[in-house]
Amino acid sequence: MKQATKATPKKRKTLGQLRMLWQFASRYPIWIFGALLALLLSSTATIAIPAAFKMVIDRGFGGDSGAHDINLYFCYMLGIILLLALATAARFYCVSWLGERVIADIRMAISRHLMQMPPAFFEENRPSEIASRLTTDTTLIDQIVSSTASVALRNLITGLGGTAYLFMLAPHLTAMLLGGIPIVVFPIIFIGRRLQRLSRKSQDRIADLSSLITETLGAMKIVQAFGQEDRESDRFGQAVQLTFETAKKRITLRAFMTALVILLIFTAIILIMWRGALDVAAGLVSGGTIAAFVLTGGVVAGAFGALSEVYGDLLRGAGAASRLNDLLAEKPAILSPAHPKALPHSTEGCLTFQDVSFRYPSRPDTEALSHFSLELKAGERLAVVGSSGAGKTTLFQLIQRFYDPTSGVISMEGVDLKEADLSDIRSHIAVVPQETVIFAASARDNLRYGRWDASDEELWQAARAAHAEEFLKALPEGLDSFLGEGGARLSGGQRQRIAIARAILRDAPLLLLDEATSALDAESEQAVQQALEKLMKGRSSIIIAHRLATVRHADRIIVMDKGKIVEEGSHDQLIQKNGLYARLAQLQFSDQKIA
Repeated sequence: MKQATKATPKKRKTLGQLRMLWQFASRYPIWIFGALLALLLSSTATIAIPAAFKMVIDRGFGGDSGAHDINLYFCYMLGIILLLALATAARFYCVSWLGERVIADIRMAISRHLMQMPPAFFEENRPSEIASRLTTDTTLIDQIVSSTASVALRNLITGLGGTAYLFMLAPHLTAMLLGGIPIVVFPIIFIGRRLQRLSRKSQDRIADLSSLITETLGAMKIVQAFGQEDRESDRFGQAVQLTFETAKKRITLRAFMTALVILLIFTAIILIMWRGALDVAAGLVSGGTIAAFVLTGGVVAGAFGALSEVYGDLLRGAGAASRLNDLLAEKPAILSPAHPKALPHSTEGCLTFQDVSFRYPSRPDTEALSHFSLELKAGERLAVVGSSGAGKTTLFQLIQRFYDPTSGVISMEGVDLKEADLSDIRSHIAVVPQETVIFAASARDNLRYGRWDASDEELWQAARAAHAEEFLKALPEGLDSFLGEGGARLSGGQRQRIAIARAILRDAPLLLLDEATSALDAESEQAVQQALEKLMKGRSSIIIAHRLATVRHADRIIVMDKGKIVEEGSHDQLIQKNGLYARLAQLQFSDQKIA
Protein backbone atom coordinates (compact mmCIF):
# COMPACT_ATOMS: atom_id res chain seq x y z
CA MET A 1 0.00 0.00 0.00
CA LYS A 2 1.55 3.23 -1.11
CA GLN A 3 0.59 5.43 1.75
CA ALA A 4 1.54 2.85 4.31
CA THR A 5 4.94 2.59 2.67
CA LYS A 6 5.45 6.31 2.91
CA ALA A 7 4.17 6.71 6.42
CA THR A 8 5.69 3.63 8.04
CA PRO A 9 9.44 3.18 8.41
CA LYS A 10 10.97 -0.03 7.19
CA LYS A 11 10.66 -2.69 9.89
CA ARG A 12 13.02 -5.51 10.73
CA LYS A 13 11.49 -8.76 9.70
CA THR A 14 11.30 -10.55 13.07
CA LEU A 15 8.75 -12.30 15.24
CA GLY A 16 8.59 -9.03 17.22
CA GLN A 17 5.91 -7.94 14.77
CA LEU A 18 3.58 -10.35 16.55
CA ARG A 19 3.55 -7.97 19.54
CA MET A 20 0.31 -6.49 18.25
CA LEU A 21 -1.35 -9.84 18.94
CA TRP A 22 -0.25 -9.71 22.55
CA GLN A 23 -1.66 -6.17 22.85
CA PHE A 24 -5.08 -7.52 21.96
CA ALA A 25 -4.77 -10.87 23.77
CA SER A 26 -3.62 -9.25 27.03
CA ARG A 27 -7.15 -7.89 27.50
CA TYR A 28 -8.20 -11.41 28.50
CA PRO A 29 -5.77 -12.47 31.28
CA ILE A 30 -8.07 -15.18 32.69
CA TRP A 31 -8.19 -16.99 29.37
CA ILE A 32 -4.44 -16.63 28.93
CA PHE A 33 -3.88 -18.05 32.42
CA GLY A 34 -6.24 -20.94 31.68
CA ALA A 35 -4.46 -21.71 28.41
CA LEU A 36 -1.01 -21.57 30.03
CA LEU A 37 -2.11 -23.76 32.93
CA ALA A 38 -3.56 -26.32 30.51
CA LEU A 39 -0.37 -26.17 28.45
CA LEU A 40 1.77 -26.73 31.53
CA LEU A 41 -0.35 -29.68 32.68
CA SER A 42 -0.41 -31.34 29.24
CA SER A 43 3.35 -30.92 28.80
CA THR A 44 4.01 -32.22 32.29
CA ALA A 45 1.79 -35.23 31.61
CA THR A 46 3.63 -35.89 28.36
CA ILE A 47 6.99 -35.90 30.15
CA ALA A 48 5.58 -38.02 32.99
CA ILE A 49 4.75 -40.88 30.62
CA PRO A 50 8.43 -41.91 30.11
CA ALA A 51 8.94 -41.61 33.90
CA ALA A 52 6.05 -44.04 34.39
CA PHE A 53 7.61 -46.46 31.92
CA LYS A 54 10.85 -46.29 33.89
CA MET A 55 8.99 -47.28 37.04
CA VAL A 56 7.19 -50.11 35.25
CA ILE A 57 10.39 -51.51 33.77
CA ASP A 58 12.65 -51.07 36.79
CA ARG A 59 10.10 -52.07 39.47
CA GLY A 60 7.08 -53.66 37.87
CA PHE A 61 9.09 -56.18 35.87
CA GLY A 62 11.49 -56.84 38.72
CA GLY A 63 11.35 -60.07 40.57
CA ASP A 64 10.45 -58.45 43.89
CA SER A 65 7.28 -56.68 42.65
CA GLY A 66 3.86 -58.23 43.10
CA ALA A 67 0.65 -57.86 41.11
CA HIS A 68 -0.44 -55.05 43.41
CA ASP A 69 2.63 -52.96 42.52
CA ILE A 70 2.23 -53.63 38.82
CA ASN A 71 -1.44 -52.61 38.96
CA LEU A 72 -0.48 -49.45 40.83
CA TYR A 73 2.12 -48.44 38.25
CA PHE A 74 -0.26 -49.01 35.35
CA CYS A 75 -3.07 -47.12 37.14
CA TYR A 76 -0.58 -44.30 37.58
CA MET A 77 0.03 -44.33 33.82
CA LEU A 78 -3.71 -44.32 33.10
CA GLY A 79 -4.11 -41.34 35.43
CA ILE A 80 -1.42 -39.48 33.49
CA ILE A 81 -3.22 -40.26 30.22
CA LEU A 82 -6.51 -38.95 31.65
CA LEU A 83 -4.81 -35.75 32.81
CA LEU A 84 -3.19 -35.37 29.39
CA ALA A 85 -6.57 -35.75 27.63
CA LEU A 86 -8.38 -33.26 29.87
CA ALA A 87 -5.54 -30.73 29.79
CA THR A 88 -5.28 -30.97 25.99
CA ALA A 89 -9.03 -30.40 25.60
CA ALA A 90 -8.90 -27.42 27.98
CA ARG A 91 -5.91 -26.00 26.11
CA PHE A 92 -7.69 -26.33 22.78
CA TYR A 93 -10.82 -24.60 24.07
CA CYS A 94 -8.97 -21.73 25.75
CA VAL A 95 -6.63 -20.94 22.88
CA SER A 96 -9.39 -21.33 20.26
CA TRP A 97 -11.67 -18.96 22.18
CA LEU A 98 -8.80 -16.54 22.63
CA GLY A 99 -7.90 -16.73 18.92
CA GLU A 100 -11.43 -16.00 17.74
CA ARG A 101 -11.80 -13.17 20.28
CA VAL A 102 -8.50 -11.56 19.29
CA ILE A 103 -9.34 -11.72 15.59
CA ALA A 104 -12.78 -10.21 16.23
CA ASP A 105 -11.15 -7.38 18.20
CA ILE A 106 -8.52 -6.77 15.51
CA ARG A 107 -11.16 -6.64 12.78
CA MET A 108 -13.27 -4.22 14.82
CA ALA A 109 -10.27 -2.03 15.63
CA ILE A 110 -9.22 -1.83 11.98
CA SER A 111 -12.80 -1.21 10.87
CA ARG A 112 -13.23 1.65 13.35
CA HIS A 113 -9.87 3.06 12.31
CA LEU A 114 -10.73 2.91 8.61
CA MET A 115 -13.99 4.76 9.29
CA GLN A 116 -11.87 7.74 10.36
CA MET A 117 -9.66 7.76 7.28
CA PRO A 118 -10.37 10.50 4.70
CA PRO A 119 -11.06 9.74 1.02
CA ALA A 120 -7.45 10.59 0.16
CA PHE A 121 -6.35 7.40 1.93
CA PHE A 122 -8.60 5.26 -0.26
CA GLU A 123 -7.36 7.01 -3.40
CA GLU A 124 -3.88 5.68 -2.71
CA ASN A 125 -4.90 2.35 -1.14
CA ARG A 126 -7.23 -0.01 -2.96
CA PRO A 127 -10.30 -0.93 -0.88
CA SER A 128 -10.14 -4.47 -2.28
CA GLU A 129 -6.61 -4.89 -0.93
CA ILE A 130 -7.70 -3.55 2.45
CA ALA A 131 -10.57 -6.06 2.40
CA SER A 132 -8.04 -8.81 1.72
CA ARG A 133 -6.10 -7.79 4.79
CA LEU A 134 -9.26 -7.95 6.88
CA THR A 135 -10.04 -11.46 5.62
CA THR A 136 -6.96 -13.37 4.44
CA ASP A 137 -4.48 -11.87 6.90
CA THR A 138 -6.80 -12.06 9.88
CA THR A 139 -7.58 -15.70 9.04
CA LEU A 140 -3.86 -16.42 9.13
CA ILE A 141 -3.56 -14.55 12.44
CA ASP A 142 -6.47 -16.63 13.77
CA GLN A 143 -4.48 -19.76 12.93
CA ILE A 144 -1.45 -18.33 14.71
CA VAL A 145 -3.29 -17.42 17.92
CA SER A 146 -5.63 -20.40 18.15
CA SER A 147 -3.25 -23.09 16.93
CA THR A 148 0.33 -22.26 16.05
CA ALA A 149 1.15 -20.25 19.19
CA SER A 150 -0.35 -23.00 21.33
CA VAL A 151 1.64 -25.69 19.52
CA ALA A 152 4.80 -23.59 19.84
CA LEU A 153 4.36 -23.06 23.58
CA ARG A 154 3.41 -26.69 24.15
CA ASN A 155 6.49 -27.94 22.32
CA LEU A 156 8.73 -25.37 23.98
CA ILE A 157 7.52 -26.34 27.47
CA THR A 158 7.69 -30.04 26.61
CA GLY A 159 11.17 -29.65 25.12
CA LEU A 160 12.56 -27.71 28.08
CA GLY A 161 10.85 -29.91 30.66
CA GLY A 162 11.99 -33.03 28.85
CA THR A 163 15.54 -31.72 28.72
CA ALA A 164 15.50 -31.12 32.47
CA TYR A 165 14.28 -34.69 33.03
CA LEU A 166 16.99 -36.01 30.73
CA PHE A 167 19.58 -34.33 32.95
CA MET A 168 18.08 -36.14 35.91
CA LEU A 169 18.31 -39.47 34.09
CA ALA A 170 21.75 -39.24 32.45
CA PRO A 171 23.62 -35.91 32.68
CA HIS A 172 26.51 -36.93 30.44
CA LEU A 173 24.20 -38.11 27.63
CA THR A 174 22.08 -34.97 27.93
CA ALA A 175 25.18 -32.77 27.72
CA MET A 176 26.00 -34.41 24.42
CA LEU A 177 22.42 -33.76 23.27
CA LEU A 178 22.56 -30.06 24.16
CA GLY A 179 25.90 -29.68 22.45
CA GLY A 180 24.16 -30.18 19.12
CA ILE A 181 21.59 -27.40 19.69
CA PRO A 182 23.66 -24.60 18.05
CA ILE A 183 23.98 -26.77 14.95
CA VAL A 184 20.16 -26.84 14.76
CA VAL A 185 19.41 -23.25 15.81
CA PHE A 186 21.66 -21.43 13.38
CA PRO A 187 20.01 -22.86 10.23
CA ILE A 188 16.57 -21.97 11.64
CA ILE A 189 17.60 -18.33 12.15
CA PHE A 190 19.38 -18.02 8.83
CA ILE A 191 16.72 -19.68 6.70
CA GLY A 192 13.87 -18.19 8.75
CA ARG A 193 14.70 -14.61 7.76
CA ARG A 194 14.50 -15.51 4.11
CA LEU A 195 11.29 -17.45 4.76
CA GLN A 196 9.58 -14.45 6.36
CA ARG A 197 10.36 -12.24 3.37
CA LEU A 198 8.78 -14.84 1.11
CA SER A 199 5.80 -15.19 3.48
CA ARG A 200 5.04 -11.47 3.34
CA LYS A 201 5.48 -11.47 -0.43
CA SER A 202 3.11 -14.43 -0.68
CA GLN A 203 0.47 -12.56 1.35
CA ASP A 204 0.85 -9.54 -0.93
CA ARG A 205 0.28 -11.69 -3.99
CA ILE A 206 -2.89 -13.13 -2.42
CA ALA A 207 -4.12 -9.59 -1.71
CA ASP A 208 -3.47 -8.64 -5.36
CA LEU A 209 -5.39 -11.72 -6.46
CA SER A 210 -8.36 -10.83 -4.27
CA SER A 211 -8.31 -7.25 -5.51
CA LEU A 212 -8.25 -8.35 -9.15
CA ILE A 213 -11.14 -10.80 -8.92
CA THR A 214 -13.23 -8.32 -6.91
CA GLU A 215 -12.69 -5.64 -9.54
CA THR A 216 -13.48 -8.01 -12.43
CA LEU A 217 -16.62 -9.49 -10.91
CA GLY A 218 -17.86 -6.01 -10.02
CA ALA A 219 -17.53 -4.94 -13.65
CA MET A 220 -18.81 -8.16 -15.23
CA LYS A 221 -21.40 -6.39 -17.38
CA ILE A 222 -18.70 -4.23 -18.96
CA VAL A 223 -16.38 -7.22 -19.38
CA GLN A 224 -19.04 -9.19 -21.21
CA ALA A 225 -20.39 -6.21 -23.15
CA PHE A 226 -16.95 -5.60 -24.65
CA GLY A 227 -16.14 -9.29 -25.10
CA GLN A 228 -13.13 -9.21 -22.77
CA GLU A 229 -13.87 -12.48 -20.92
CA ASP A 230 -10.80 -14.27 -22.31
CA ARG A 231 -8.51 -11.35 -21.58
CA GLU A 232 -9.71 -11.06 -17.98
CA SER A 233 -9.39 -14.83 -17.53
CA ASP A 234 -5.82 -14.66 -18.85
CA ARG A 235 -5.03 -11.71 -16.59
CA PHE A 236 -6.40 -13.55 -13.58
CA GLY A 237 -4.53 -16.69 -14.62
CA GLN A 238 -1.26 -14.73 -14.74
CA ALA A 239 -1.94 -13.37 -11.25
CA VAL A 240 -2.75 -16.89 -10.00
CA GLN A 241 0.46 -18.22 -11.53
CA LEU A 242 2.50 -15.43 -9.93
CA THR A 243 0.88 -16.22 -6.58
CA PHE A 244 1.67 -19.91 -7.06
CA GLU A 245 5.30 -19.25 -8.01
CA THR A 246 5.77 -17.11 -4.89
CA ALA A 247 4.10 -19.73 -2.69
CA LYS A 248 6.24 -22.45 -4.30
CA LYS A 249 9.42 -20.64 -3.32
CA ARG A 250 8.11 -20.29 0.23
CA ILE A 251 7.08 -23.94 0.68
CA THR A 252 10.31 -25.17 -0.96
CA LEU A 253 12.40 -23.19 1.48
CA ARG A 254 10.23 -24.26 4.40
CA ALA A 255 10.40 -27.92 3.36
CA PHE A 256 14.19 -27.67 3.12
CA MET A 257 14.40 -26.06 6.57
CA THR A 258 12.13 -28.72 8.09
CA ALA A 259 14.10 -31.58 6.54
CA LEU A 260 17.43 -30.09 7.63
CA VAL A 261 16.35 -29.50 11.21
CA ILE A 262 14.77 -32.94 11.64
CA LEU A 263 17.84 -34.58 10.08
CA LEU A 264 20.16 -32.80 12.47
CA ILE A 265 18.03 -33.44 15.55
CA PHE A 266 17.38 -37.10 14.99
CA THR A 267 20.95 -37.76 13.92
CA ALA A 268 22.09 -36.34 17.24
CA ILE A 269 19.46 -38.40 19.08
CA ILE A 270 20.55 -41.63 17.37
CA LEU A 271 24.21 -40.99 18.16
CA ILE A 272 23.35 -40.34 21.79
CA MET A 273 21.15 -43.44 21.98
CA TRP A 274 24.03 -45.41 20.54
CA ARG A 275 26.22 -44.21 23.39
CA GLY A 276 23.44 -44.96 25.87
CA ALA A 277 23.11 -48.53 24.63
CA LEU A 278 26.84 -49.03 25.24
CA ASP A 279 26.39 -47.69 28.79
CA VAL A 280 23.56 -50.19 29.42
CA ALA A 281 25.77 -52.99 28.16
CA ALA A 282 28.51 -51.81 30.52
CA GLY A 283 26.05 -51.76 33.46
CA LEU A 284 26.39 -47.98 34.01
CA VAL A 285 22.63 -47.30 33.73
CA SER A 286 19.51 -49.40 34.23
CA GLY A 287 17.23 -50.66 31.50
CA GLY A 288 14.38 -48.51 32.78
CA THR A 289 16.60 -45.43 32.76
CA ILE A 290 17.68 -45.92 29.18
CA ALA A 291 14.09 -46.71 28.14
CA ALA A 292 12.89 -43.49 29.76
CA PHE A 293 15.80 -41.60 28.19
CA VAL A 294 14.91 -42.97 24.74
CA LEU A 295 11.25 -42.09 25.11
CA THR A 296 11.95 -38.66 26.57
CA GLY A 297 14.63 -38.02 23.98
CA GLY A 298 12.09 -38.83 21.27
CA VAL A 299 9.59 -36.48 22.86
CA VAL A 300 12.20 -33.71 23.12
CA ALA A 301 13.37 -34.28 19.55
CA GLY A 302 9.80 -34.22 18.30
CA ALA A 303 9.10 -31.04 20.27
CA PHE A 304 12.11 -29.17 18.92
CA GLY A 305 11.56 -30.59 15.46
CA ALA A 306 7.97 -29.34 15.52
CA LEU A 307 9.25 -25.92 16.55
CA SER A 308 11.05 -25.67 13.19
CA GLU A 309 7.74 -26.07 11.38
CA VAL A 310 5.92 -23.80 13.82
CA TYR A 311 8.59 -21.17 13.32
CA GLY A 312 7.71 -20.99 9.64
CA ASP A 313 4.03 -20.47 10.52
CA LEU A 314 4.95 -17.81 13.07
CA LEU A 315 6.97 -16.02 10.41
CA ARG A 316 3.97 -16.03 8.09
CA GLY A 317 1.88 -14.70 10.95
CA ALA A 318 4.44 -11.99 11.59
CA GLY A 319 4.13 -10.89 7.98
CA ALA A 320 0.34 -10.80 8.24
CA ALA A 321 0.51 -8.96 11.57
CA SER A 322 2.84 -6.43 9.98
CA ARG A 323 0.35 -5.78 7.17
CA LEU A 324 -2.51 -5.35 9.65
CA ASN A 325 -0.41 -3.17 11.89
CA ASP A 326 0.33 -0.93 8.90
CA LEU A 327 -3.38 -0.18 8.71
CA LEU A 328 -3.67 0.58 12.42
CA ALA A 329 -0.55 2.76 12.24
CA GLU A 330 -2.04 5.03 9.59
CA LYS A 331 -2.96 8.43 10.97
CA PRO A 332 -6.02 10.16 9.48
CA ALA A 333 -5.07 13.48 7.90
CA ILE A 334 -8.50 14.95 8.70
CA LEU A 335 -9.39 15.04 12.40
CA SER A 336 -11.73 16.98 14.67
CA PRO A 337 -9.86 19.53 16.82
CA ALA A 338 -9.32 18.75 20.50
CA HIS A 339 -11.66 21.59 21.50
CA PRO A 340 -14.07 22.12 18.58
CA LYS A 341 -16.31 25.12 18.15
CA ALA A 342 -20.00 24.28 18.00
CA LEU A 343 -21.91 25.15 14.85
CA PRO A 344 -25.14 27.12 15.42
CA HIS A 345 -28.23 24.90 15.09
CA SER A 346 -30.16 26.88 12.52
CA THR A 347 -32.38 25.82 9.65
CA GLU A 348 -30.63 28.11 7.16
CA GLY A 349 -27.05 27.27 6.29
CA CYS A 350 -24.42 29.91 5.51
CA LEU A 351 -21.19 28.99 3.77
CA THR A 352 -18.12 30.99 2.78
CA PHE A 353 -15.04 30.20 0.71
CA GLN A 354 -12.24 32.72 1.25
CA ASP A 355 -9.40 32.60 -1.30
CA VAL A 356 -9.37 28.79 -1.30
CA SER A 357 -6.85 26.82 -3.33
CA PHE A 358 -6.68 23.04 -3.37
CA ARG A 359 -4.78 20.15 -4.95
CA TYR A 360 -5.76 16.50 -4.53
CA PRO A 361 -3.03 14.46 -2.76
CA SER A 362 -3.09 11.94 -5.60
CA ARG A 363 -2.74 14.73 -8.18
CA PRO A 364 -0.37 17.27 -6.60
CA ASP A 365 0.58 18.82 -9.93
CA THR A 366 -2.99 19.81 -10.82
CA GLU A 367 -4.79 22.64 -9.05
CA ALA A 368 -8.44 21.70 -8.56
CA LEU A 369 -9.36 25.10 -7.09
CA SER A 370 -7.39 28.30 -7.52
CA HIS A 371 -7.98 31.32 -5.24
CA PHE A 372 -11.66 30.48 -5.10
CA SER A 373 -13.97 32.79 -3.15
CA LEU A 374 -17.72 32.37 -2.71
CA GLU A 375 -20.41 33.30 -0.22
CA LEU A 376 -23.58 31.25 0.07
CA LYS A 377 -26.26 33.24 1.83
CA ALA A 378 -28.83 31.79 4.19
CA GLY A 379 -31.63 30.16 2.23
CA GLU A 380 -29.98 30.84 -1.13
CA ARG A 381 -30.27 28.38 -3.97
CA LEU A 382 -26.93 28.32 -5.78
CA ALA A 383 -26.30 26.40 -9.00
CA VAL A 384 -22.80 25.42 -10.10
CA VAL A 385 -22.18 24.60 -13.75
CA GLY A 386 -19.13 24.03 -15.88
CA SER A 387 -17.37 21.42 -17.95
CA SER A 388 -15.99 18.21 -16.45
CA GLY A 389 -12.93 18.82 -14.32
CA ALA A 390 -13.85 22.45 -13.62
CA GLY A 391 -13.86 21.83 -9.84
CA LYS A 392 -17.57 21.49 -9.12
CA THR A 393 -17.42 18.21 -7.21
CA THR A 394 -14.32 19.43 -5.38
CA LEU A 395 -16.50 22.05 -3.71
CA PHE A 396 -18.67 19.31 -2.22
CA GLN A 397 -15.62 17.36 -1.05
CA LEU A 398 -14.24 20.40 0.76
CA ILE A 399 -17.59 21.45 2.25
CA GLN A 400 -17.94 18.00 3.87
CA ARG A 401 -14.30 18.27 4.96
CA PHE A 402 -13.20 15.11 3.24
CA TYR A 403 -10.15 17.22 2.40
CA ASP A 404 -8.69 20.44 3.77
CA PRO A 405 -7.84 23.28 1.40
CA THR A 406 -4.20 23.83 0.53
CA SER A 407 -4.72 27.48 1.43
CA GLY A 408 -7.63 29.71 2.33
CA VAL A 409 -10.55 29.25 4.72
CA ILE A 410 -13.95 27.56 4.42
CA SER A 411 -16.50 28.66 7.01
CA MET A 412 -19.95 27.30 7.90
CA GLU A 413 -22.24 29.49 9.98
CA GLY A 414 -19.20 31.72 10.59
CA VAL A 415 -17.05 28.86 11.97
CA ASP A 416 -13.88 27.70 10.20
CA LEU A 417 -14.45 24.05 9.25
CA LYS A 418 -11.02 23.15 10.67
CA GLU A 419 -12.21 24.39 14.08
CA ALA A 420 -15.48 22.42 14.07
CA ASP A 421 -16.19 18.81 14.93
CA LEU A 422 -16.40 16.57 11.85
CA SER A 423 -19.67 14.95 12.90
CA ASP A 424 -21.14 18.39 13.63
CA ILE A 425 -20.20 19.63 10.15
CA ARG A 426 -21.69 16.64 8.39
CA SER A 427 -24.86 16.69 10.50
CA HIS A 428 -25.57 20.11 8.94
CA ILE A 429 -25.38 18.66 5.43
CA ALA A 430 -27.64 16.46 3.32
CA VAL A 431 -26.14 15.23 0.08
CA VAL A 432 -27.46 13.51 -3.03
CA PRO A 433 -24.38 12.29 -4.94
CA GLN A 434 -24.21 11.75 -8.67
CA GLU A 435 -23.06 8.15 -8.15
CA THR A 436 -25.73 6.75 -5.85
CA VAL A 437 -24.55 4.26 -3.24
CA ILE A 438 -26.99 1.51 -2.29
CA PHE A 439 -25.85 -0.92 0.40
CA ALA A 440 -26.43 -4.66 0.25
CA ALA A 441 -29.18 -4.38 2.85
CA SER A 442 -32.92 -3.88 3.11
CA ALA A 443 -34.75 -0.89 1.65
CA ARG A 444 -35.49 0.23 5.21
CA ASP A 445 -31.84 0.32 6.22
CA ASN A 446 -30.86 2.12 3.03
CA LEU A 447 -33.45 4.83 3.70
CA ARG A 448 -32.52 5.07 7.38
CA TYR A 449 -29.03 6.11 6.39
CA GLY A 450 -30.52 9.57 6.18
CA ARG A 451 -31.65 9.37 9.84
CA TRP A 452 -31.23 6.07 11.64
CA ASP A 453 -33.94 6.65 14.23
CA ALA A 454 -36.62 7.46 11.64
CA SER A 455 -39.92 5.63 12.08
CA ASP A 456 -41.56 3.63 9.29
CA GLU A 457 -44.11 6.39 8.84
CA GLU A 458 -41.31 8.94 8.35
CA LEU A 459 -39.59 6.58 5.91
CA TRP A 460 -42.76 6.31 3.84
CA GLN A 461 -43.25 10.10 3.92
CA ALA A 462 -39.71 10.61 2.61
CA ALA A 463 -40.22 7.91 -0.02
CA ARG A 464 -43.49 9.52 -1.07
CA ALA A 465 -41.82 12.93 -1.40
CA ALA A 466 -38.97 11.40 -3.45
CA HIS A 467 -41.47 9.61 -5.72
CA ALA A 468 -40.15 6.25 -4.46
CA GLU A 469 -43.23 5.02 -2.60
CA GLU A 470 -44.80 3.18 -5.53
CA PHE A 471 -41.84 0.98 -6.45
CA LEU A 472 -40.93 0.35 -2.78
CA LYS A 473 -44.44 -0.95 -2.06
CA ALA A 474 -44.20 -3.13 -5.15
CA LEU A 475 -41.11 -4.92 -3.78
CA PRO A 476 -41.83 -8.46 -2.50
CA GLU A 477 -41.32 -7.58 1.17
CA GLY A 478 -41.76 -3.82 1.04
CA LEU A 479 -39.22 -1.98 3.19
CA ASP A 480 -37.79 -5.32 4.33
CA SER A 481 -36.83 -6.30 0.78
CA PHE A 482 -33.15 -6.93 0.17
CA LEU A 483 -31.91 -4.56 -2.56
CA GLY A 484 -28.91 -6.61 -3.70
CA GLU A 485 -25.25 -5.78 -4.05
CA GLY A 486 -25.03 -2.10 -4.99
CA GLY A 487 -28.82 -1.98 -5.41
CA ALA A 488 -28.72 -4.54 -8.23
CA ARG A 489 -32.49 -5.11 -7.90
CA LEU A 490 -33.27 -1.47 -8.64
CA SER A 491 -33.04 0.63 -11.78
CA GLY A 492 -30.75 3.66 -11.94
CA GLY A 493 -33.65 6.03 -11.43
CA GLN A 494 -34.97 4.05 -8.47
CA ARG A 495 -31.55 4.09 -6.82
CA GLN A 496 -31.37 7.85 -7.22
CA ARG A 497 -34.80 8.32 -5.68
CA ILE A 498 -33.62 6.30 -2.66
CA ALA A 499 -30.73 8.77 -2.34
CA ILE A 500 -33.13 11.71 -2.53
CA ALA A 501 -35.33 10.16 0.17
CA ARG A 502 -32.24 9.92 2.38
CA ALA A 503 -31.59 13.62 1.93
CA ILE A 504 -35.21 14.41 2.77
CA LEU A 505 -34.91 12.36 5.97
CA ARG A 506 -31.66 14.12 6.85
CA ASP A 507 -33.55 17.42 7.16
CA ALA A 508 -30.27 19.38 7.23
CA PRO A 509 -29.86 23.17 6.79
CA LEU A 510 -27.48 22.76 3.82
CA LEU A 511 -28.32 20.65 0.77
CA LEU A 512 -25.72 19.44 -1.71
CA LEU A 513 -27.33 18.11 -4.87
CA ASP A 514 -25.07 16.60 -7.50
CA GLU A 515 -27.22 15.94 -10.57
CA ALA A 516 -29.99 14.77 -8.25
CA THR A 517 -32.48 14.10 -11.05
CA SER A 518 -30.16 12.99 -13.86
CA ALA A 519 -31.31 9.35 -13.90
CA LEU A 520 -35.06 10.02 -13.80
CA ASP A 521 -37.61 9.90 -16.57
CA ALA A 522 -39.53 13.07 -17.34
CA GLU A 523 -42.54 12.21 -15.19
CA SER A 524 -40.47 11.16 -12.16
CA GLU A 525 -38.14 14.13 -12.58
CA GLN A 526 -41.07 16.52 -12.40
CA ALA A 527 -42.41 14.88 -9.23
CA VAL A 528 -38.99 14.76 -7.58
CA GLN A 529 -38.22 18.32 -8.62
CA GLN A 530 -41.38 19.41 -6.81
CA ALA A 531 -40.23 17.51 -3.71
CA LEU A 532 -36.83 19.13 -3.93
CA GLU A 533 -38.40 22.56 -4.35
CA LYS A 534 -40.30 22.01 -1.12
CA LEU A 535 -37.20 20.64 0.60
CA MET A 536 -34.97 23.53 -0.51
CA LYS A 537 -37.40 26.17 0.75
CA GLY A 538 -35.83 28.06 3.63
CA ARG A 539 -32.55 26.17 3.30
CA SER A 540 -29.27 26.86 1.57
CA SER A 541 -28.71 24.65 -1.45
CA ILE A 542 -25.86 24.06 -3.84
CA ILE A 543 -26.85 22.31 -7.03
CA ILE A 544 -24.30 20.85 -9.42
CA ALA A 545 -25.91 20.36 -12.80
CA HIS A 546 -24.79 19.42 -16.28
CA ARG A 547 -28.36 19.72 -17.57
CA LEU A 548 -28.90 23.46 -17.51
CA ALA A 549 -32.67 23.05 -17.61
CA THR A 550 -32.53 22.04 -13.94
CA VAL A 551 -30.85 25.28 -12.80
CA ARG A 552 -32.82 27.95 -14.67
CA HIS A 553 -34.73 28.93 -11.56
CA ALA A 554 -31.76 29.06 -9.18
CA ASP A 555 -31.26 32.31 -7.26
CA ARG A 556 -27.73 32.50 -8.58
CA ILE A 557 -25.61 30.52 -11.02
CA ILE A 558 -21.83 30.38 -10.99
CA VAL A 559 -19.89 29.05 -13.95
CA MET A 560 -16.59 27.34 -13.16
CA ASP A 561 -13.62 26.66 -15.36
CA LYS A 562 -10.22 25.35 -14.26
CA GLY A 563 -11.02 25.79 -10.57
CA LYS A 564 -12.18 29.39 -10.83
CA ILE A 565 -15.46 31.28 -11.13
CA VAL A 566 -15.53 32.75 -14.62
CA GLU A 567 -19.18 33.90 -14.71
CA GLU A 568 -21.90 34.61 -12.18
CA GLY A 569 -25.54 35.69 -12.34
CA SER A 570 -29.04 34.45 -13.13
CA HIS A 571 -29.88 32.33 -16.15
CA ASP A 572 -31.10 35.31 -18.15
CA GLN A 573 -28.11 37.46 -17.19
CA LEU A 574 -25.63 34.76 -18.18
CA ILE A 575 -27.36 34.20 -21.51
CA GLN A 576 -27.08 37.93 -22.22
CA LYS A 577 -23.35 37.86 -21.46
CA ASN A 578 -22.86 35.40 -24.32
CA GLY A 579 -19.97 33.69 -22.50
CA LEU A 580 -19.22 30.12 -21.46
CA TYR A 581 -22.69 29.55 -19.96
CA ALA A 582 -24.34 30.75 -23.17
CA ARG A 583 -22.18 28.39 -25.22
CA LEU A 584 -23.07 25.45 -22.94
CA ALA A 585 -26.72 26.38 -23.20
CA GLN A 586 -26.48 26.63 -26.97
CA LEU A 587 -25.11 23.08 -27.13
CA GLN A 588 -27.91 21.70 -24.93
CA PHE A 589 -30.80 23.72 -26.38
CA SER A 590 -29.73 23.90 -30.01
CA ASP A 591 -33.22 22.88 -31.12
CA GLN A 592 -34.96 25.20 -28.68
CA LYS A 593 -35.11 28.87 -27.96
CA ILE A 594 -32.47 29.54 -25.30
CA ALA A 595 -34.01 32.34 -23.26
